[in-house]
Amino acid sequence: MALRLYNTMGHKMQDFKPIEEGKVGFYGCGPTVYNYAHIGNLRAYVFLDVLDKTLSLLGYKIKHVMNITDVGHLTGDGDDGEDKMKKSAAERHQSVLEVAQFYTDAFIKDIDALNIRHPDVICKATEHIPEMIELIKKLEENGHTYMAGGNLYYDISTYPDYGKLANLNLDELKAGAGKRKVVVVDENKRNPGDFVLWFTKSKFEDQAMTWDSPWGRGYPGWHIECSAMSMKYLGKHFDIHTGGIDHVPVHHTNEIAQSEGSFDEAERAKGPWVNYWLHNEFLILEGGKMSKSSGHFITLQTSLPEEKGFSLKDKGFAPLDYRFFLLGGHYRKQLVFSLDALESAKNGRAALNGRVAKLIAKANAEEGLGLTRDNFEKVLGDILSGNGAGTAGENASVGASTGTFSGNASAGGEFATENLLKFREGLENDLATPVAMAAMQKEASGKGGSGVLVGKDGKALDGAVSKASVALAAILKMDSVLSLDVIKGGFDELEKQSLHAGTGAAGAAGTGSAGTNAHEGDPEAAEIDALVAERTEAKKAKNFVRADEIRNQLTARGVTIIDTPAGPTWKRN
Repeated sequence: MALRLYNTMGHKMQDFKPIEEGKVGFYGCGPTVYNYAHIGNLRAYVFLDVLDKTLSLLGYKIKHVMNITDVGHLTGDGDDGEDKMKKSAAERHQSVLEVAQFYTDAFIKDIDALNIRHPDVICKATEHIPEMIELIKKLEENGHTYMAGGNLYYDISTYPDYGKLANLNLDELKAGAGKRKVVVVDENKRNPGDFVLWFTKSKFEDQAMTWDSPWGRGYPGWHIECSAMSMKYLGKHFDIHTGGIDHVPVHHTNEIAQSEGSFDEAERAKGPWVNYWLHNEFLILEGGKMSKSSGHFITLQTSLPEEKGFSLKDKGFAPLDYRFFLLGGHYRKQLVFSLDALESAKNGRAALNGRVAKLIAKANAEEGLGLTRDNFEKVLGDILSGNGAGTAGENASVGASTGTFSGNASAGGEFATENLLKFREGLENDLATPVAMAAMQKEASGKGGSGVLVGKDGKALDGAVSKASVALAAILKMDSVLSLDVIKGGFDELEKQSLHAGTGAAGAAGTGSAGTNAHEGDPEAAEIDALVAERTEAKKAKNFVRADEIRNQLTARGVTIIDTPAGPTWKRN
């Protein structure tokens, strides 16, 4: 199937058709860097990351742009309240620019910990004031603005399509009614829904950051930055714009009005500013959505004073536990957060890593794949591209020691398993990560045709049998989008098992990491070591009957063999 996305503009599922074939330009609203990002904020960026990586998986060339709001965002979206940056600077006794850089660095640290790929362009509002001024001048030329009280406003009555994204009624908005709550706090506005394009000192005295403009020295309104910067880097017409669901009635509605309001006749004829609008839902706590304005919130990894909140890290959770939790819900559904729910996600991720560890051990033991933490991307990547081990049947030959093969990876030369096809189908259906996660779980647990190569029709290839190497390659492909580091997690689990068995990197020799014999004093150690070594040689020679005999013999004697990337070790039951 082709990629289908739910478009907020029109409120329906649509086939995705980019403006330019094979290429996608998309813009995601970034953070206002006046405080740490809370975990509700971070849900939006995991969603953006899934979109970015899904488009890559489907073969699109992407240009992803994200803004950093470091000026002009008031505590209220409707031009009311105090400037967020100025407020935070006063609280921290720092300059606004120092505050902005501090929280920008903290945000980048958070998205890195969540394995979120950086956008191709990260643009700061303060570095694009000239572009904003030029855009406002075009709006002025097109008759969309008026001056009042020293500030320049956008007159929503001059744009007939105002509110089309959120299904707002323009006549009702003019009267101060309608679906959107509009609080009249600015007597200079002609309509309650009008918004400021450029502030001057007449509104806020001693503003920290101001610039010269045709309308006086001042600073831009919040909404104008996204229009100006997106059009600079993506052009006046691009494919996708994303953000939180709370942006629909005000911020994104205003963006559309000012962006399309700047068009001339030729530009209007080319179509809308943005073709697809995607919005993620809230993360919900007991009592409602999370908000920094409440003064109490949850961060990913930054410790907070007890009266202000806490971090997931301080509660014993890794960033990827939280990513696992988020991927279990669809981005358009509200997701209820609790520490109990996150604990379940943590346990689920650990179980998944454990299943992958078994696949790694199996691939090394039975196929002689030689997977290590350092080479797995290369070895499994070769399998995905049809240049490595992992095929089976009479049309394929496998070299156990080198991991090479000849033969078709799949019908049409494209690597696929049943679960990998279902994974792709899930993502193509409006980024359904719960479906994609289920497909990865099945591949790791040996269900649903795990490890069996299939054709485009989903049917197993002639002679194909389940192989751990194929399952691991499929999982690596899935993880290119889900980004849970499950192969690395599998190696982590194997190392834990090795340490638990009393061995370190030299486990194959029966010695601990400190170089001491882990089985010192065991009267049967030498005999067991010899049998374990014989089993290893038997598997290399593909004498699996003898290898199984040795395992069964040792099991009967109360000895368990543990296959690790460093080689097999053993322990007493």
